[in-house]
Parts: sequence; structure tokens; C-alpha cells
Amino acid sequence: MGLRDLVNSVLGKSALPKAKSEKLFAMSTASITLESNLGLKPSGSAGICFKPIGASAYESARKEIQELLEYSSKETETEFRLEKDEFNFLWAIFKDPELEDLVANIHLVSETLEEHGFGGQLLCAIYRFDSEPEAGKSSRGETVYWIYNFKQGTYYPFIPLSGKQRDSPFEFRLRAEMEREMPIEENVEKWYPLWGIPF
Repeated sequence: MGLRDLVNSVLGKSALPKAKSEKLFAMSTASITLESNLGLKPSGSAGICFKPIGASAYESARKEIQELLEYSSKETETEFRLEKDEFNFLWAIFKDPELEDLVANIHLVSETLEEHGFGGQLLCAIYRFDSEPEAGKSSRGETVYWIYNFKQGTYYPFIPLSGKQRDSPFEFRLRAEMEREMPIEENVEKWYPLWGIPF
């Protein structure tokens, strides 16, 4: 289960559904509740992942994304890098203390890919939050990822633990707390665990 399952669920259909990027902005307002009610602070890191594109189209798309991000990052001072993971998926990874700048850059990349006919390649956008350790406990807080599935137009929480385990009780609590504020994926079977997120 993981990134490949997400890809296979998308590729199992004869025609790739159009990416739904308009609901990305729900994260901007939801982050206030995440921090004030749940103690989850934006880590200043986010990313967007898309599946491999044919070699020539890939180089063209990569170059355009690079130029676009260089231009937009001058305005927002967002740091970024492009990298491929072990499955050959391309990631655009952003660092910025302002969550709104992260959301804006992810939207910019997704819109550019859609305009060039690569909307079907978009897999997910991921925002990283860090939880505060509970009072009186020596353990450090958990890393909480909010994953936006472009094909569904929905978010879901992913909290990885060691040994490829996940904190399901906390994930369900997050769903209950946040479902009024953001489009949460109702089908828990589509809460794909993405092990090895590179940030």
C-alpha cells in the first residue's frame, strides 16, 4: 500500500480524471484550526508529487516548472527543489515559513501542469505539520501529513510511525475535528499511506 496503490487506483480507469486543484486552498483556513485546536503547527515544508512523464515531455515540463518556480519564488522567497524518488516519481518540494506561500506555489505548479495537458500526472500535494509532545511525556511530537488527492479533490491525514505503522486513532480524530472545515476523503480505504515522503 502506498504511492503505487494511489497510482494504480488512478490508472485502473481508461481515462484519467481531471485533476481537481481548486480545493487546495482549503488548507490555508484549516491550518488556523489545526494549530489552535489540535496543536499542529505548519512545519514550513510541503510538496507536490506527479507520476513519470515521457522523456522528452518530462524535460520540457521540468524546465518550465523550474523556470516558473524560480520566478514565483523571488516574490514569495520560497525555497524549492525538484527531485525524483525511488519509484521515479517527480517531487517539487517547498520550504517557506508562510503556509499561504506553500499553498500558492503548489497551486501554481498544478495549474501549469494542467494547462500543458499533464493534469492526469498529478498525484498529490502534501503539507507537513508537527505536533507538540504531550505535557509530561518525554517523547517528541509526531509528524502529521495532510495529503491532497488531486483525482478526488479531497484531503486525508497520514501519521507515519516507525516500522511502517501509522497512528490511526489520531488520524480518525483529525477527520472528526476537521471534516467541517476541509474536504476530507470519506472512504478510509483511499487514505493511502505514503511511506518515504522526502521532507
